[in-house]
Amino acid sequence: MTMRWTTSPALRWIALLLLCAAYLQGGLQKAFDFPGAIAEMNHFGLSPAAPMAIAVIVLELGAAALILAGRLRWLGASALGLFTLLATFVALRFWEMPAGQARFMAANAFFEHLGLVGGFMLVAWQDLRERAHV
Repeated sequence: MTMRWTTSPALRWIALLLLCAAYLQGGLQKAFDFPGAIAEMNHFGLSPAAPMAIAVIVLELGAAALILAGRLRWLGASALGLFTLLATFVALRFWEMPAGQARFMAANAFFEHLGLVGGFMLVAWQDLRERAHV
């Protein structure tokens, strides 16, 4: 027997909001502190930094909006999943770090990000599955 609250559209939307929270925060932070966003791109060796920062802002906010609005949710989830996977391999190369606390923290963050990728894959899969049954 399924409890009614577990199938609540509001609960589903809140879960999607939580999944997108880091991307909404990150996109807004970069938009309101554009010099900081450029510095972040430079830190990771991404150039040209300003256009890359703009692309990341548009991707983070746009894809999260698609997910939350339910329009092309599969596309938004796929975009954030791919972005997260690529960013994880750029920013969290723990295997290149010396043993110690920093490597431990980077490894934890690396695998946490893989969990986010899996979550976005599930959102995309479910959205495509729902569209196929309509």
